[in-house]
Amino acid sequence: MRKWVSQMENKKRFSISLTTQILIATAGGIVFGSLVGEWASNLKFIGDIFIRLIQMSVVLLVMSAVASAVGGGDGQDVGKMGFHTFKWIIIFTVISAGLGVALSMLLQPGIGVEIASAADVANSSVETGSIQDTILGFVPTNIINSMAEGSMVPCIVFSLFFGVAMGAYAKESGNRNVIEWVQGINGVITNIIKIVMNVAPIGIFCLLANVAGTTGFKVIIPMLKFLLVLLIGDAIQFLLFGPFTAAVTKVNLFKMPKKFAKMSMMAVTTTSGAICLPTKMEDEVTKFGISRKVADFTGPITMSMNSCGAAQCYVAAIFFMAQSTGIQMTPYQMGMAILLSCLMCLGTISVPGGSVIVYTFLATSLGLPLESIAVLIGIDWFAGMFRTLMNVDVDVMIGLLVASKLGELDRDVYDEKKTVTY
Repeated sequence: MRKWVSQMENKKRFSISLTTQILIATAGGIVFGSLVGEWASNLKFIGDIFIRLIQMSVVLLVMSAVASAVGGGDGQDVGKMGFHTFKWIIIFTVISAGLGVALSMLLQPGIGVEIASAADVANSSVETGSIQDTILGFVPTNIINSMAEGSMVPCIVFSLFFGVAMGAYAKESGNRNVIEWVQGINGVITNIIKIVMNVAPIGIFCLLANVAGTTGFKVIIPMLKFLLVLLIGDAIQFLLFGPFTAAVTKVNLFKMPKKFAKMSMMAVTTTSGAICLPTKMEDEVTKFGISRKVADFTGPITMSMNSCGAAQCYVAAIFFMAQSTGIQMTPYQMGMAILLSCLMCLGTISVPGGSVIVYTFLATSLGLPLESIAVLIGIDWFAGMFRTLMNVDVDVMIGLLVASKLGELDRDVYDEKKTVTY
């Protein structure tokens, strides 16, 4: 018996954490893809399987988490959570968009970039609607269809109504079976995600090997200034938002980087807020000390509606499209760039490649030439690293701020004095 316990302890001691495995897979995938070249595209399907395994559960995870968080609490708590969540979403997003304007005017990412032909863009163009159509699309006509399409905001809207009605039914009838059933579904889906995350390093290795082997990193050379805007913007936001959040919530700022490590690696390697959602929600509870109630409420909502990195990226893209074609932005257009970028972050597409729709919408709305979108599409994976990293990490900061305000932040968990499970 003692020998068996000793073997288990040794195994645990020498085990590699998932964060370290992902880091190794990231470096390994890039090196392997660079060495073998285009053959690495044969591995892409394995990475796609990993992405699909996560995606197949995200909709149910979001809907069950939001519904149980709303229906399991009282109306006053839900109202407070909603108010403070959206307050910080708006504040952080506007700051990020404004920062994007300032950096784009300073660094001028579009100057000196050779624009691709209109024919190249035509092959990648997509249909876009008006702002009214975008907002109207937030309200589902058929929730089953919205679930099938993976439309997150309509699913969240339905889940909010479902949670409120479920809570009212339980209060009136005294029957909590539906609440327990929804919470049970959430627990099962969470376990599915945990199982899938065991193969995350393999999936990430294959995805990055494909990018390095087929797309090649030479595509980023003419766009280094654009990516530099995003890099500097992310750094400034971390330097602003991190200390601010730590000061308001009264937690140790210097412990944040380690706690953000796993979800940040997921964000950089998958470039998808939706894929990062399960990891983010679990870490909010187990590493940051945010209560399960707040994490289940703020996690899905911030994934779909808080997009600080995206707001900054979209503003930079607008300036790039203007500067690369010699168009001078008027103060009115700059104001509209901020407004439209912030609006497009509400329900932004949270899977890889979705930003092409946003780029096309912004160019059409502001009367900018579509030719420049081809270049943006070519480096979108690299831009997505910075965009998603900021989105995901600020989601957690919002969760911290909301939890602290409502007395739902366990600082003993944050300070690693005790452990909890999600």
